[in-house]
Amino acid sequence: MMQNVHTIHRFSLQKNGRGELESVLDALLIERGKMIFTNIGIVPGKEIVEHYGIVQGSTVRAKHVGRDFMATLKNLVGGELRAYTELLQDSREEAMTRMGDEADKLGANAVVNIRFATSSVAQGAAELFVYGTAVRVE
Repeated sequence: MMQNVHTIHRFSLQKNGRGELESVLDALLIERGKMIFTNIGIVPGKEIVEHYGIVQGSTVRAKHVGRDFMATLKNLVGGELRAYTELLQDSREEAMTRMGDEADKLGANAVVNIRFATSSVAQGAAELFVYGTAVRVE
């Protein structure tokens, strides 16, 4: 999972005494190949030179009968439902890859303001949706 992640940076942004954005929240910046993904509206140390609009990626996953049975047993005794944790991680990766592919087709090299959402689409099936703004940074 995320084998093509080259760098993960954690940093903080805050407003200085003059009200300038210096460094407001803990953020995550991920570089996967030539594409940069971040959950804030900027890429620190880079300037947005072109804006391409909203890009998205999604995947719909159904529960596996064996996983569901084991999850029911685990609910009785408590603890992490690892099979579902892995399923959600795989779903996030797939949705982000699809969003990155869409951004790449537009000519972007970064996606900013990334957000995730989930929804139930049928009994036992859920959609994981990710969206952000495709930009070119230099």
